Amino acid sequence: MELSHVDESGKARMVDISSKPASERTAVAQGKVILNQTAFLAVKSNTVEKGDVLSVAKVGAIQAAKKTSELIPLCHNIPIAFLDLIFHFLDDENAIEITSTAKTNAGTGIEMEAITAVTIAGVIIYDMCKAIDKNIKITDVHLIKKTGGKSGQSTVN
Repeated sequence: MELSHVDESGKARMVDISSKPASERTAVAQGKVILNQTAFLAVKSNTVEKGDVLSVAKVGAIQAAKKTSELIPLCHNIPIAFLDLIFHFLDDENAIEITSTAKTNAGTGIEMEAITAVTIAGVIIYDMCKAIDKNIKITDVHLIKKTGGKSGQSTVN
């Protein structure tokens, strides 16, 4: 199997996408933040002392996705045409499921931006709730689906 981020001598490199045509691409990523019941209910009722946790997490995640290429060394700086996050309360787990959808029209995929958005949203929820819960867990961050490019549509298990 040939790795695209490794040159012929085994060194890391940025992939040359200069000859790849731009195409519409999407990526959907998901993750989860597990809280104790007190913190979970405070977020759900929007009574966390620091403010509206999910609004701050959404805006911060969008900002972070825009900086993905600054965080991941071999990642291309691509235009983000759309990025949104949805938060779903999982009452039976005291967890918040985070789903991000990102879209671009570029020569490479937008998976890393979608994953970055989920991860940073989780970190922001952690930061805003750490005074209530010292054992918050950010888990299960993964790509669910991608579309566009050479490989077309993929659903990830």
